Amino acid sequence: MHHLSSSSWMLRRFCCHATPSFSPPTAVLSTSAATLTPPKKKKLVFMGSPSVSASVLETLLDASSAADSLFEVAAIVTQPPSGRDRGRKVMPSPVAQHALDRGFPNDLIFTPVKANEEAFLSNFRALEPQLCITAAYGNILPTKFLKIPLLGTVNIHPSLLPLYRGAAPVQRALQDGVTETGVSLAFTIRALDAGPIIAYEKMKIDDHIKAPELLDLLFAQGSKLLLQELPSIFNGSAKTNAQEQDDSKATLAPKITQEESWLCFDQEALTLHNKVRAFAGWPGTRAKIVVIDEKNDKRSELDLKIITSRVYNDAQVSKDDDVAFIKGSMIIPCGGGTALEVLEVQLPGKKVVDAAAFWNGLRGQKVKKLGL
Repeated sequence: MHHLSSSSWMLRRFCCHATPSFSPPTAVLSTSAATLTPPKKKKLVFMGSPSVSASVLETLLDASSAADSLFEVAAIVTQPPSGRDRGRKVMPSPVAQHALDRGFPNDLIFTPVKANEEAFLSNFRALEPQLCITAAYGNILPTKFLKIPLLGTVNIHPSLLPLYRGAAPVQRALQDGVTETGVSLAFTIRALDAGPIIAYEKMKIDDHIKAPELLDLLFAQGSKLLLQELPSIFNGSAKTNAQEQDDSKATLAPKITQEESWLCFDQEALTLHNKVRAFAGWPGTRAKIVVIDEKNDKRSELDLKIITSRVYNDAQVSKDDDVAFIKGSMIIPCGGGTALEVLEVQLPGKKVVDAAAFWNGLRGQKVKKLGL
């Protein structure tokens, strides 16, 4: 862990009893000692929506239940229920569902469409929260909101800020093929992911890891980092020692769109492999191929979802558009004399299958890549 201050210390409570060297014989000791009441726990509000946020909430709820905890989770703010899955059944966000499963009071789970709604702000203000924690909440926080928590709002952001500010930091980092990323703990200000950094943790990236796995790892690490830094946040030293970001080094990680999911085989295989890793889960990566039945002189175009890939390292790569099948994998020629080795695919409406099962289903038909 990297601390961004010269001093970092844990809160401790000391009870010092002075022992007099002389006690007059007439002294009368009280039979009832003053009762020491433990300090009141800080009110913390958690804000998050997807499943990675639910894992952070789990960590906070567990920590808050400890006897020596400095805080309590006073409320949860998350996105409103929405239609999910194929049936489009309206369901709570993963964070709301997790909170309900844990027995968290329903009336303390807030689901405003926008965080600037007056009714929500009024309820939030009435809680008198000392601190707000955000983790992939998915909503812009207005100035009126940010002024309410006495100790501010702290965000867990899955990148090494100021790199990859924005909605898709993990996906964009993988798409760029970086070999190191991390998670940052930073105060929230009105500018996008630009607040002072409390602490950060670096992490190496394997060339096979996909976005959903990396997100889980980074938010798990971010939860640990948050628990380590909460005492300094509560006593104010974190705000004093937090480091301002260097805006000149900032890069952006804009939200991914469905239109970006197509693979263009004119690009080199490494670029395409990094995109497959980055877009895993949603929206995925798609490619157009042509299946040719030479016996009946028929051609059919398919939209194929590429689920798992790697760069094909054999020097002998086809220079035409033919897709080969070698040792259980589909080999697709790409730009610059490179090739993409495809290990798993998915047809529309079908389950994910390995390349061998897909190839066997073609029953000897020929496959060519198709340009966009």
